[in-house]
Amino acid sequence: MTDDSWGPGPQTRRAGKPRASTIAEVARRAHVSPATVSRVMNGRFVGDPEVAERVRRAAAELNYSPSPLARSLALGETRTIAFVVPDIGNPTFQAMLSGLSKSAAADGYRVLVADSTEDPEEEAVLAVETRRACDGLVLCAPRMPDERLHALLPVLRPVLLINRGGARFDAPSLSVDYGLGIQHLADHLYGLGHRHFLYLEGPAPSSSNQARVEGLNAFARRTGDVQIDRIPAGSASADGYRSGEAVRASGATAVLAYNDLVAVGLMSALAEMGVDVPRDISVAGFDDIPLVRYVTPRLTTVSVPYEPLGTEAWKRLHALIKGETPSHDLVFQPRLQPRDSTAAPPVRVTVED
Repeated sequence: MTDDSWGPGPQTRRAGKPRASTIAEVARRAHVSPATVSRVMNGRFVGDPEVAERVRRAAAELNYSPSPLARSLALGETRTIAFVVPDIGNPTFQAMLSGLSKSAAADGYRVLVADSTEDPEEEAVLAVETRRACDGLVLCAPRMPDERLHALLPVLRPVLLINRGGARFDAPSLSVDYGLGIQHLADHLYGLGHRHFLYLEGPAPSSSNQARVEGLNAFARRTGDVQIDRIPAGSASADGYRSGEAVRASGATAVLAYNDLVAVGLMSALAEMGVDVPRDISVAGFDDIPLVRYVTPRLTTVSVPYEPLGTEAWKRLHALIKGETPSHDLVFQPRLQPRDSTAAPPVRVTVED
């Protein structure tokens, strides 16, 4: 016995995963061209059925599977869409993504996600780049100016807009009535007796922030006896936390935060400063993310059906991809969710001489 007997001889093939067959090998076995194999495998062959059967039989015998990339190039489709958002860390966008991705998956599509980090310039670049790699685009809460969005729409189609619709854009859209939602919150606080309000504003380029401001202006005109101050904040919990000192110094008895994350950050700062919510000041959020039902105190907010919004987004984008007319635009209505973070304003005791 020689040393060679302990290992594989020179003619022995190494065990492992079998080599994948190529389209050329299938073509040779079926006695057709590679182009014919491609058309048969992609369902676009219109010739003799016997030829198609021969190709399928050869592919099965050789265990041939078309490359997904090659198939996408041949068909001119990727079975992928993109979801561009300003901040994927925000639970509202995650809820939209959940509805969108589940619905798309049921139709055999995947979803790419791109986060613009609240940067309007980055958002425009991401929208164009991701659209080149997919079959359609969901552009969520775009921050870019109107004129920039108008210019990009022809490049991005098929595209669906979320929270940036209306007749001024030639694209289907879904949106939330943020103006009405914040009026629901303001009316709730007004009914409790509050007359001095403070609004912690969201990102300046945000159209949904502007809708909230307009809603509060309408509320002020309707009631006629309220004061509404505004402080620039943002959309993250850290923005609410940083606003704590300004809120305490404002003299307001009720705070309306841009969203739930800002409200939770603010309540944390107020707790550290010894300001009791809602005994000293009432705080309300916006969105009704799952977290706010478990913080102390539980947050008063308005509920928005973000996951169904994502589902409806897919229905419309899928219709566009198929060359069909999508369903009409929708505006989702927020619902008031009063909880423990709002109460009657504190009684101001005046001391007479």
